[in-house]
Amino acid sequence: MDWADVVFVMENKHRDLVKQRFASNSKQLVVLNIPDDYRFNDPELIEMLNAALGEWL
Repeated sequence: MDWADVVFVMENKHRDLVKQRFASNSKQLVVLNIPDDYRFNDPELIEMLNAALGEWL
């Protein structure tokens, strides 16, 4: 977390956990609003992440 300029999370509950565990207001925290209902490497999830993160990559 120290080296990150922007932190991406999928849901608001993830944002809340990050804020609790890492007390740093200097980081930009972006909620992607993607439900955390997918398996690891799920093609649909990867597609959604690519679409949501396209402007950042």
